[in-house]
Amino acid sequence: MSQPEQHRGRWRPRLDRPALVALLFGVAGVVYRLVLTVFTVPVSNSDEATFGLAALHIGQGRERPVFLYGQHYMGMVESYLAAPLVAVAGPSWPVLRLPMLALYALFLYLIHRLTRRICTPWFATFVVGLLVLGGERVVRDQLTVVGGRPEVKPAVLLMLLITVGLAAGTIRRRRLAVTAFGLLVGLALWSDWLILPYLAVAGLALVWAARRELLGWSGLLLVAGVAVGVAPMIVDNLRAGPGDDSLSVFREISTKAGPLPPWSDRIRGGLLEGVPLAHGLCPVDGCGRWQQWFGVLYPVLLVAGAVFAALAYRRAAGSRGARVGPVVQLALVVGAALTLLSYVRSPLAATSPLDNARYLSVLQLSLPAVLWPLWVVAVACWRGTVGALGRLAGALSTAVLAALTATALLITVLFAATGTAASRTEERQARELAAALRADGPHQVYGDYWTCNRLIFNTNETVVCGVLDGDLSPGQNRYLPYWRQVGRAERPGYVTEVDSPMDRRLRRLLADRADAAPVREVGGYRVYHPDTPVRPWR
Repeated sequence: MSQPEQHRGRWRPRLDRPALVALLFGVAGVVYRLVLTVFTVPVSNSDEATFGLAALHIGQGRERPVFLYGQHYMGMVESYLAAPLVAVAGPSWPVLRLPMLALYALFLYLIHRLTRRICTPWFATFVVGLLVLGGERVVRDQLTVVGGRPEVKPAVLLMLLITVGLAAGTIRRRRLAVTAFGLLVGLALWSDWLILPYLAVAGLALVWAARRELLGWSGLLLVAGVAVGVAPMIVDNLRAGPGDDSLSVFREISTKAGPLPPWSDRIRGGLLEGVPLAHGLCPVDGCGRWQQWFGVLYPVLLVAGAVFAALAYRRAAGSRGARVGPVVQLALVVGAALTLLSYVRSPLAATSPLDNARYLSVLQLSLPAVLWPLWVVAVACWRGTVGALGRLAGALSTAVLAALTATALLITVLFAATGTAASRTEERQARELAAALRADGPHQVYGDYWTCNRLIFNTNETVVCGVLDGDLSPGQNRYLPYWRQVGRAERPGYVTEVDSPMDRRLRRLLADRADAAPVREVGGYRVYHPDTPVRPWR
């Protein structure tokens, strides 16, 4: 990546040309996402607000949550990262998202380092260039604080870099590196279980690279590191009541999706919608037929990546240092295949592919291994080292890489030029509602799920909101103290989206009082403040 250069008696690193271009790409990607962060694009929501409220409580010393409020399986690493910033600057969406921006920059750096180690410098630059691009679906996974994916991707890359360093003998403090590997595994397990396939293949790669060492002290330190990283989850599960442990809750969620659609529908949803969306090749509202080609090609690229890794392993010399590159490539291919298989086993891959494509965002980890065969064939063609059949394959590979880049660039430009207006409008309306209630009340209100926690975060808990469903029955109240506080209010208000089911139901219950009760419209919402509370569930 760099070469030492002596300057006035001091040694300074000098970037080579591929690294310099990659650095420029990375800066452009971070600046692009910084601008989006400042303007709160993509739009915030109550899921993200729950993480923000947890960060606020952590910063104030009020709470030490292990899992997301109301859950027992989504870790709170992102809230702990944001807590110091929120404690100093107060609740705001840009402040909450700044750690995610830092994690994205770290992700770019680590995937560049890893790709240089296991492939070539210019290919690493190409991979960074692709990952810099991003439409709404991609940047939403990278910037919004909704748990798991932004932090587990750098963790896996760092694990694989440790494995490469151990196999190549470039790491001096080997036991410390193994301990760090275990700690990263534990933290990733606590944060998001969706990363399990990649943790499994990274662990196997470590066993291959340092199998003899792991039989001694290094193995004990690895286990100790995992135990420390996952300790919050273990302690919480030991204290949980029957049915409230992580496995029980996760199993219950997995079985709620309904009857299983045919394999053909799930594979179609996973490959033709999920894979292109996860790689930034489609707008957030779905993929057109011309954008689904990468999903069709993806299984072929996985097979090709595995074949190339196996051939490279056989051609490499006998040392582990020479063979660790193909081993890591194969680990990335298998990690992607297992992740995709796990996704298409779920009914949601068929019934709701647009909403659930976010679970495939971790496939970006495997981009170097998936695209490497195309790059090798394309480079061989342009160097003129292959025959007529090789030149044809090289031309096709070049066309695929060019089409991939052009499609991702097009989606990015369209989103930046035309796709941010709706987010900014919705965000402005949410701020107007928060400002109106904060200034004039009421300060204890009921609302729907997607209104409540965002309203509480926007008002720094000046306004407290209890969640109701559309039929005015108690809804998903993640943080019960808010619900109890509104329940004790003598004259709570009601915040509904204009003409929503909750709005219509509330007006029917108020009947003749609907117009007599103080009602005002703010930013697409109606705020009711009747003289007597409406609590039909009591």
